[in-house]
Amino acid sequence: MSQTPDPTLPVYTKAQLALRNGQDRDEIWVGYEGLIYDVTRSRLWKRGNHYEHWAGQDLTTELNRDAPHTPNVFDKFAVIGRIA
Repeated sequence: MSQTPDPTLPVYTKAQLALRNGQDRDEIWVGYEGLIYDVTRSRLWKRGNHYEHWAGQDLTTELNRDAPHTPNVFDKFAVIGRIA
């Protein structure tokens, strides 16, 4: 299940998140429910996309609407920040 935002985590803007799309920098990050997850090491996100979903953005609406899995999929990824 998604995690409660830790107020001590760094805060990143959506513009900063957008730079971690697997194209502009080596990091591959995705946002979900206010948190930013580092999916860089996931083979499924290797090129910055996973099926029709693209890294570097808040995927909350997309995943809640049409993802075939539960939010628990994020449990295996490190939370590295919060979305401003």
